[in-house]
Amino acid sequence: MFCHPARSKGSWPRRASVSVRRRRNPQPATSNRQLRFVAIALLIGCSKAPEKSAAQASGVVVSTSDQVSQSRKNAITTAVAKVSPSVVTVQTEAVNQAPQDPFDIFFGGRPQPRTSSGLGTGFVVRSDGVIVTNAHVVAGATKVSIMMRDGTVYPATVLGLDETNDIAVVRISAKGLPDLKLGNSNNLVIGEWAIAIGNPFGFYLGNSEPSVSVGVVSATQRNLVSPSEGQASYFDMIQTDAAINPGNSGGPLVNADGEVIGVNSSIFSPSGGSVGLGFAIPINRVARVVDDLITHGKIRSPWIGVRLKQAASSNPRDLIAQGAVVATVTPGSPAAAAGIQPGDVILREGNRAVRNTFDWSAALLDLRVGSPARLHVKRGSREFDVEVSVSDLPEVNAPKVQVLRELELVTVTPAIAAERRTRYQYGALIYNISQFVADQTGLQKGDVILQINNSPIRSAQDAARVIDATGGRAYLRVAVERQGQLYVTEFAVR
Repeated sequence: MFCHPARSKGSWPRRASVSVRRRRNPQPATSNRQLRFVAIALLIGCSKAPEKSAAQASGVVVSTSDQVSQSRKNAITTAVAKVSPSVVTVQTEAVNQAPQDPFDIFFGGRPQPRTSSGLGTGFVVRSDGVIVTNAHVVAGATKVSIMMRDGTVYPATVLGLDETNDIAVVRISAKGLPDLKLGNSNNLVIGEWAIAIGNPFGFYLGNSEPSVSVGVVSATQRNLVSPSEGQASYFDMIQTDAAINPGNSGGPLVNADGEVIGVNSSIFSPSGGSVGLGFAIPINRVARVVDDLITHGKIRSPWIGVRLKQAASSNPRDLIAQGAVVATVTPGSPAAAAGIQPGDVILREGNRAVRNTFDWSAALLDLRVGSPARLHVKRGSREFDVEVSVSDLPEVNAPKVQVLRELELVTVTPAIAAERRTRYQYGALIYNISQFVADQTGLQKGDVILQINNSPIRSAQDAARVIDATGGRAYLRVAVERQGQLYVTEFAVR
């Protein structure tokens, strides 16, 4: 018996048609009643419906269509599809010395290394393997690796980092990677879509696919200043209510056109989780930092040589409304050469309004060494424009003296003392120090060495001479100035 395929619900099966072909030697004719019985049997057999599945029987049916309707597609889904292939997971490892057990000290044991791991997000900015992430994601890491969206893992090299702006650039050995288009963070519209893409909580979610959260650009030029000494401060940030959670750091914040407008960096939260106050570093500043790190291998911090008056009040309202009043001008600085004087009020840098010290700090971050700063200044009742050259910090071009192989010193000059606000205008500034030497000696980058054992230190050459005189084996007691306070550290040189 042959039947037609079962039809969809609501359509009736067609009747089976039977044709009889006569043979040359016909058999006796069948009666009409017998023929009707055969036709009915065929009809019943062909019209039997297939058994229903359990889901169909319960009335719960899942669509099997692979097509996505146009009504489900929008600017956000298009932007996410464009950006997601370029978003990566950044995994780090850091080796630190574990605290030494008192029994180990007594019996002559040595501290054991301890490995800690971290996770963050990054994104490809050049198809030849250049990736941007946050500086705090890779800072102090001894090993960095990158996992692409498809699960491929590459070892990575840190090209450089800028802890002031919280930007780092890493590189992997790969070609033809999907890179992202950078937008313009100077023309953001308050209320436009903002899409945060990253890897919250890393591999705890079970795969390397980035997560997406959506909000709006809530505000721009936000300044986050920590009330605690030594904690990070962020200036001129993009505020968004798109959820940014642990692991999102370093991921892109994109607009509805799929262009990167910022790098997700921090949140303001009483609980540690997202409460709708997320902040991203503007992409125009990120591009400048990336260019410096790739071109020069380091950040060229802009300097003009002015310091603003600090408000006497601790009321945040007074800090915002105090204005940008010049307190000091460093002798021999670009600002001094341009005629800036104490008491001048800086009203604008370029097209940026400067209303307080926060705005001025944000403006400095966007200046570039070698390009002039165009200031609009008020002096008394008169307002005028002045162009000021932007140079490197004074210690950058100062002669370097190397001691202990991994320690670079610079002689403190009046310009360096004014810029760093040191208590003394002499000494040996620690310009650079390896992590290993810092761990072994207790010294830090930025310390000013004032005395070694009983010898006063007035220059980098003094420090080198005293250390060299020990013959490479001695016990040193070093007095330093650190952030306005005096400290003493002791260590052995072998």
